[in-house]
Amino acid sequence: MRAIVFEAPGELALRDVADPAPGPREVVIEVAAVGICGTDTHVFDGEFEGTVFPLIPGHEASGVVVETGSEVTRLAVGDHVVVNPSTTCGECEFCLNGKSNLCRSWNGLGVVASDGAAAQYLKAPVSNVFRLKPETDLHQAALVEPLACAIRGYDILPRKMGEHYLVYGAGTMGLLMAQLAPRAGAASVTVVDLSAGRREAAGEVGIEQVYGSADEADRSQWDVVIDCTGVVRAIEDGLPRVKAGGTFQHFGVAPAEAKAGYSPFRVYRDELNIVGTMAVLNTFGRAVEMFEAGAIRSVPMISHSFTLDDYSDALDMFRQGSGRKLQIRPNDTESKVLQ
Repeated sequence: MRAIVFEAPGELALRDVADPAPGPREVVIEVAAVGICGTDTHVFDGEFEGTVFPLIPGHEASGVVVETGSEVTRLAVGDHVVVNPSTTCGECEFCLNGKSNLCRSWNGLGVVASDGAAAQYLKAPVSNVFRLKPETDLHQAALVEPLACAIRGYDILPRKMGEHYLVYGAGTMGLLMAQLAPRAGAASVTVVDLSAGRREAAGEVGIEQVYGSADEADRSQWDVVIDCTGVVRAIEDGLPRVKAGGTFQHFGVAPAEAKAGYSPFRVYRDELNIVGTMAVLNTFGRAVEMFEAGAIRSVPMISHSFTLDDYSDALDMFRQGSGRKLQIRPNDTESKVLQ
């Protein structure tokens, strides 16, 4: 099969590699779509903790089951599916205490040490594969994985009805977090992004208060501030905007060595909560159900699809902040502008 391979930090190539063969409890999926996200750039740059090269990237995947292992009974050839890329050891204290997303041996398909979905076919443990309804759009469904991460983010937040939310970033995760906020009881949602195109996307998914800077908004502080950028400048701008007793959430993935400054006195004096959120934890099934129930407006979020031949162009476009969600469709023969 054809696959993108990250051969070393900063080095990628399109290669012909062996087709995957399923183990007894695995399935092979013909990949319909795989999204590009900030994690992919950190992996490519060698900034993600624990990545083992060479590696086929891609972890936001959807597709069709084409082969099943000898012990697989829950799925069948022809099923439309999405894939939870997180795998864990199942034996450490975090796994045994119901916090498997904090597993010290956490391994994301396409992220750490197992090949991902930027290829014609993907092999995955059957326990990580979720069936979709036949009528669900397979390309749109590649957004289920980031939606599952967003739901995990909300599981962590100390939600209260009637609070005001500020979200930094109108990329995929920012748009998902902003769309979920009213379902979590938010009285208002404000989104800030430097990109005019992404601000336009925020409007198209239903966010009314969208600005290039939080200084332009009609309030100076919010109950909940969520950074979906991983950019230190945005983090340092956002923390002082948390109302006393409020919460700041680190959602965006910053480089492992990045440092941000804040006032410890203010955290003490105003009883601020600073929380992180890592991957998914018992949220993938809920994400499938919410996606298929229409909880998010997915169509405006995806702007371009690329073939494997154009993967480098897609990665460059992502780094430039152009477009909206960019997808690789490994079995397509033509790249397309969708929005």
